[in-house]
Amino acid sequence: MGRGALGVTVIPRVAARVIVLDRDGCVLLLRGFDPARPEAGEWWFTPGGGLDEGETIEDAAMRELREETGLTVAGVGAPVFTRRIEFAFEHNHYDQLEHFFCVRADRFDVDARGWTEIEQRSVLGHRWWSAAELEATAQTVYPEDLHVRMRALLGG
Repeated sequence: MGRGALGVTVIPRVAARVIVLDRDGCVLLLRGFDPARPEAGEWWFTPGGGLDEGETIEDAAMRELREETGLTVAGVGAPVFTRRIEFAFEHNHYDQLEHFFCVRADRFDVDARGWTEIEQRSVLGHRWWSAAELEATAQTVYPEDLHVRMRALLGG
């Protein structure tokens, strides 16, 4: 752990995130907020989260996908991109290296039975989005360039 510019303790974290694309080229996103800072608003995000002790990024991606959506996959392949982001959530400040994977699946409804206590408090719903809808929305979406990434993954 280190200290950020404002003297805040920064927690380094490695995370695995999954871009789930359906047959129509739409992506599954979860909608959430920070219960500690509801005034910060809501945002849309891909399933995923931090690695558990001793876990590979691939195993974390499959576990998080199963826990957060109910979708079980045999593998996630190699990461399609990475990004580093700093953010605050639930009174913590993270410096997170995110590894994004992409899987294809038939459209499904999210099964929330595997959600952790914090997910139960902070996730409000889910939706399938097209790249055009993401590009046109005024809502906050992470990663911010997801519509561009989707088009690249879909071959144009």
